[in-house]
Amino acid sequence: MKSYKGRGVVLHTLKYGDSSMVVQLLTDVGGRRSYMVQGVRSARGRGSKLALFQPMFALEFEGLESPHRRMDSFREIRSGVVLRTVPFDVRKSTIALFMAEVLYRLVKESEPNGPLFEFVWNSVAALDAMEEGVANFHLWFLSHLSRFLGFYPGNGYTAGDWFDIREGLYVATPPPHFASLSQEDARTLDTLISCDVADLPRVGLNRHQRVSFLQSLLVYYGYHLDAIHAVQSVRILQEVF
Repeated sequence: MKSYKGRGVVLHTLKYGDSSMVVQLLTDVGGRRSYMVQGVRSARGRGSKLALFQPMFALEFEGLESPHRRMDSFREIRSGVVLRTVPFDVRKSTIALFMAEVLYRLVKESEPNGPLFEFVWNSVAALDAMEEGVANFHLWFLSHLSRFLGFYPGNGYTAGDWFDIREGLYVATPPPHFASLSQEDARTLDTLISCDVADLPRVGLNRHQRVSFLQSLLVYYGYHLDAIHAVQSVRILQEVF
């Protein structure tokens, strides 16, 4: 079997048999890949392997590729980013669950995508390190993720603009259709894509504005990628934030 080293972020897990699981990772070496992990649910494996495969956990590994198997396996695996707050903060763990499901539903490519992977990997570390502004993180993440999925805004924002979802452009007058973001949501979109994650504590959004903007983002995503409608963790996210 051929071995290779890589980094990955956990997107999804599925129980397989009594003691194994299939893990879906977004990797730097091969885009989205599936791995068979054996013995993870046995008494011997509990507390070691199983703890690594939580939503959005960042891993470093040595993989094994075999022409006789449909899925790769791991020779070695360990934490790539030691998460100190995400597993213990309900707000952050809820956002991590949402991020993982969005990526699982929307990213299907099995080819390396370095910019996307680095954005996701760095986002995990940024979420873990945050002390303030956590309530805005999922909105920031979705706004920036659109760049890597191919429908980032195609022009600059001017105060008072609407955002035309079909054209992917800020516009000075309301589009002649319903696929658009309001002036308030267009301004929020520009604010979030223009700021660094460290600036999120200074983005003043109340609960109503966050809910409204998230719904607008889901409409935006849904126009380009229908799979966003299958994301179930949106409901949990709205309850927390």
